[in-house]
Amino acid sequence: MERKTTISPYAANEERYEKMEYRRCGESGLKLSAVSLGFWHNFGTYDCYETNRAVMRRAFDLGVTVFDLANNYGPPVGSAEETFGRLMREDFSPYRDEMVITTKAGYAMWPGPYGDFGSRKYLLASLDQSLRRMGLDYVDIFYHHRMDPDTPLEESMGALAQAVKSGKALYAGISNYSPEAAKRAAALLCEMGVRCLICQSRYSMLDRQIETDGLFEAAKEKGMGLTAFSPLAQGLLTGKYNDGIPQGSRASGKSPFLTKDRITPDVIEKVRKIGALAKRRGQTTAQLALAWILRQETMASVLIGASSVAQLEENVGAVNRLTFRDEELAEIEKILK
Repeated sequence: MERKTTISPYAANEERYEKMEYRRCGESGLKLSAVSLGFWHNFGTYDCYETNRAVMRRAFDLGVTVFDLANNYGPPVGSAEETFGRLMREDFSPYRDEMVITTKAGYAMWPGPYGDFGSRKYLLASLDQSLRRMGLDYVDIFYHHRMDPDTPLEESMGALAQAVKSGKALYAGISNYSPEAAKRAAALLCEMGVRCLICQSRYSMLDRQIETDGLFEAAKEKGMGLTAFSPLAQGLLTGKYNDGIPQGSRASGKSPFLTKDRITPDVIEKVRKIGALAKRRGQTTAQLALAWILRQETMASVLIGASSVAQLEENVGAVNRLTFRDEELAEIEKILK
């Protein structure tokens, strides 16, 4: 049974588009808000619905139009999409055409051989389940969430193409793909008459692999936009760990995504220096880290999570200053060496 809430009916802020930046995604006609709201953590069954609702309302009021989900987001798996579906029913159905709603499939969802990776059967069944959970007729972007070492790429991309041609998705995307696989996936989709709109990858000041492995070049070559997840390195680039590991933080628990051994003196020293530069620029550490990613033309959007309205507002505030002087970029490079 759904919990009752006393939050008043929602009417979106009429000035919501005035301060957000909207970026064309690759060579498509679709523009994305520079900041996207991710549902990976904080929006599952175990989280507070009233907080979820307040965060999403505030995000939309600040001009965020991209809401990023996946079949396995929660916890438990599927519950983030269920939460999103309730938010759509209660607040956002009048604004559906102003929203870019995404979901993904590629990680384990149900028992047996048909609930994981990249087969046509799994991907299309998962999309149908996602649409039911969210109460939608279609999503704007359907991603293959990770490469499958066993399923032919032609089959996985064929499933994405079918999703688009059936009208259940408007665009196709890929996530966690290597540069070579991304180029091949884009080429296959093109042969099937569907554009590969976007590639989602991990990227932050502390994880710069895509700068050197060729993903930026692959995206430009194939006309794809890029979007970055974990842009704050699971919270390291907020400065919250500068003086130790706070009780109740991600690193204080059993999260595999931020373990204590990653919080080294060298990393903390870098974050402190980045924070000092951010202060001189009139930003927080997190805002500078997000702006540094968004300075790149190929980056269509940066994906943030938020467990509170205050955290959301801080992160979205990165769009207020996205430019860097050459000497600031040089200082950042020196810090990150």
